[in-house]
Amino acid sequence: MTPTTPSTPSSPSTADAECAALTRNLRRRGTLVLSVFALVWAFAGASGMASSTAALAVEIAAGTLTVAAIVLAYRKGAAPSPRMVSLPDNWARGVGIVNVVEVVAIFAVIAASNASGHPSFIPAGIALVVGLHFFPLAGLYDQWQYKGAAVLLTVAAVVGFGLIAVGLSSETVRAVVGLAAAVVLWASAYHVAVKG
Repeated sequence: MTPTTPSTPSSPSTADAECAALTRNLRRRGTLVLSVFALVWAFAGASGMASSTAALAVEIAAGTLTVAAIVLAYRKGAAPSPRMVSLPDNWARGVGIVNVVEVVAIFAVIAASNASGHPSFIPAGIALVVGLHFFPLAGLYDQWQYKGAAVLLTVAAVVGFGLIAVGLSSETVRAVVGLAAAVVLWASAYHVAVKG
């Protein structure tokens, strides 16, 4: 929201309108980002499926779910969010730092997995990084749903590592982790779009 100076105070209705607009924009943007990354995870998961027909069905469903979530978030005439966000000071800077750390950690996971000769660790490792990055984002965006996403993505990562430990193929691990991550992100996207 735009800060005001003592000489030009905002009326309560102006401040409320600005807060409502910021809340709406952040939730729309959150739905968009969550949905697009769910699509990426779904395609990654589909690439590990043994059946090309099943993989194609997943990809078609993924595209449909993603478009539907975005349309739901940006629809005209949607009811205003039942709760306004309460953002901490310097929240945008904090989000930037968290996202940079996430990207660096993802590249580190990829590099370390390939260098050690264990590329099958990549999906679970990335899911773990993505899951952990949602913990600070929950507070920075004032979206409690992100804590749920953080926990469930971390669980998906642990399951992926467990599947590797019992000797399942890298394709199976990629399918399970990818599809689980996609479902978690779509569920979060739809909740943010509908419930705020």
